[in-house]
Amino acid sequence: MHLYEILKRPLTTEKTNRLKDDYRQYAFEVDLRANKSEIAAAVETAFPNIKVMSVNVMRMSRKRRHHGRRVIYKAQWKKAIVRIPGDQRIELFEGV
Repeated sequence: MHLYEILKRPLTTEKTNRLKDDYRQYAFEVDLRANKSEIAAAVETAFPNIKVMSVNVMRMSRKRRHHGRRVIYKAQWKKAIVRIPGDQRIELFEGV
């Protein structure tokens, strides 16, 4: 798997904004097949001035939705919380 295929999109919610401001932790949706070391390498490649300290990974379970009588499931996905040193920032998240 190529490093640029691992990170799918950044997650910006109230909780992730609080993590970013207080603890320098950034959240990304990542590929289901990616592991912690691949995620760290992908973040350091996508953002060259960033050094990753730790990565926490969790699988988000599928959600059940109703369309009339039909029951549809949203796909399972993987979330990664990346921690960086206090003197560094990811500009992608700034101003959001």
